Amino acid sequence: MCGITGFIDFDYLLKKETLSLMVGVLHHRGPDDSGEEIFQSREARIGFAMKRLAIIDLSPLGHQPMSFKNLTIVFNGEIYNYRKIKKELEALGYSFLSGSDTEVILKSYHAWGPSCVKKFIGMFALALYDNIAQEVILMRDRAGVKPLYYYRKDQLILFSSELKAFHECSDFNARVNPDAVGQYFKYGFIPAPYAIFENTFKVKPGHYIKIDLKSRQLNEFCYWDVIDYYNQPKLDVSFEEALQKTEEILISACNYRMVADVPVGVFLSGGYDSSTVSALLQKHSGRKINTFSIGFHESQFNEATHAKKIAEYLGTEHHEHYCSVNEAKSIIPDLPSIYDEPFGDSSAIPTILVSKIAVKEVKVALSADAGDEIFAGYGNYSYFLDHHNRISKLPWRLRKSAAAMIHQLRPLVRRFSCFMYNLDTRMEKFPNLLAADSPARFNEIANQYFTDSAIRDLIRVPVSDRLKTAFKDHINLDTNDFMNLQLAVGYKTFLVDDILAKVDRATMSVSLEGREPLLDHRIIEYVARLPSNFKYHQGVTKYLLKEIAHRYIPKSLLDRPKMGFSIPVEQWLKSDLRYLLDTYLSKESVDRVGILNFKTVDKILKTFYAGHRFNFSKIWFLLMFQMWAEQWLSDKKKHC
Repeated sequence: MCGITGFIDFDYLLKKETLSLMVGVLHHRGPDDSGEEIFQSREARIGFAMKRLAIIDLSPLGHQPMSFKNLTIVFNGEIYNYRKIKKELEALGYSFLSGSDTEVILKSYHAWGPSCVKKFIGMFALALYDNIAQEVILMRDRAGVKPLYYYRKDQLILFSSELKAFHECSDFNARVNPDAVGQYFKYGFIPAPYAIFENTFKVKPGHYIKIDLKSRQLNEFCYWDVIDYYNQPKLDVSFEEALQKTEEILISACNYRMVADVPVGVFLSGGYDSSTVSALLQKHSGRKINTFSIGFHESQFNEATHAKKIAEYLGTEHHEHYCSVNEAKSIIPDLPSIYDEPFGDSSAIPTILVSKIAVKEVKVALSADAGDEIFAGYGNYSYFLDHHNRISKLPWRLRKSAAAMIHQLRPLVRRFSCFMYNLDTRMEKFPNLLAADSPARFNEIANQYFTDSAIRDLIRVPVSDRLKTAFKDHINLDTNDFMNLQLAVGYKTFLVDDILAKVDRATMSVSLEGREPLLDHRIIEYVARLPSNFKYHQGVTKYLLKEIAHRYIPKSLLDRPKMGFSIPVEQWLKSDLRYLLDTYLSKESVDRVGILNFKTVDKILKTFYAGHRFNFSKIWFLLMFQMWAEQWLSDKKKHC
């Protein structure tokens, strides 16, 4: 696990000092080792740098940048099946100096080129320089567990695990992309391939960017897409056969994630996903595994008691910690630095806290994310499915007429918004859902927090909806099965840019490696081809995974309402932490940043303070955006 960064400078102006500054701000991602190297070719000056968190092969032989013949690599992540691939390469005549997976990647690329990625089981983001072909490859794993940003403007290309490294280069123009701001307020994150700044992008999951240094062209290649598996014919298997096969893949995925030369633990919430992962690992481990939980004194948010019962049943070495308001206070000011583009998921706070607890005992922690996106666990999936099925039965003309009528009634309805949760937003979204011309468009609207018209009121400059994200790109997706459509899009959007970004930055902020066994690509490749009623069955969410869990843990310990990794931050912001809203959502702060319309911000804030039944996420999105802007948009940087 590492932080990687570098540049391609076609004007030969950047020096090693810039590279040192860029990698220096990634120290938290890898405090065990550091490496920098500058390459001078006829085409460009190339800088590669890394900060290493040593997990596999702790010796200096795992140092990066690592070179072999014409290739040099910097790599962030883990290839869990590297020993198997290593044997294949040895059979081809390759020899190895280290026990690291980095060397296996390097020689795999030498042997098979970019197609080597199809052999990898793991999480990875890498940059590779070929000094003969005069190419640089930027590659990201299938699911997008590991982040990789790049910036291209004029004669400069930058890349990094985190945006903060770009700010250390004086030629980086931190000009905000207003369309990306709009995406943030819609979803609470900025969907790939976009980032908050203009000319700045994320390498998409399952893709690599090839940079031809001679022509200076960037070309994008897709080597894996989850939609390809949803579009395949559904497997003709019984539920029992699917159950057995899924369990076998889950066991393999979990066992692979235990490959390390350092101690490993598991984040345990007591829900189905983390309990299943913990059970599979403990069942097949020769010793007690470490499990970690975070709790809250507010009972409606506290899962720690459930996690403790699961840990006691499984016989793990369990560690728990209860979060106080003071601890939350200490985390919130750091969020803009940890998440260096606007990020709206408040569960980042407990994720950081549980990471701080875990790193005292282990260097690697497994997280059970993606269970909801793979096995249909979110309540929204069934809620939206029901609404979609009902609306789609209505004649198109009736839907259009009803949508127009509801829009006209909105001013009248606003006066009653204090009596029904999020009524005004619902009254705006519902006619849009009625008028949706496709299942994909319906799903896109359903997932919005701020609607298009609300965003136009909120952001001072014009904002378009032109960005092509996975919410819109459904040309090749079979939309006849709305549940599977939601799962596929969720896998490519919310999972990547919310859940995985949250866990990566939280764990890396304390130099802890996070691993995701449910994101082993073999799981989704199989489950995506199963009928959707194996996943959502007669009103039961996550049916397939729950039946596997019940083989290891009594149903009575698991069968309870879903809580999620949420925190009582709404209560805190009305009491102990109210000063944050008063500071960052003040007219002075909003006008100083200059991106949001204070009149709209103030109206939302007053609605919140008045105690109306209101979607709290909107307040949190505003606060996180303003805190981020105050830190990263200094006077010397241009705004929108």
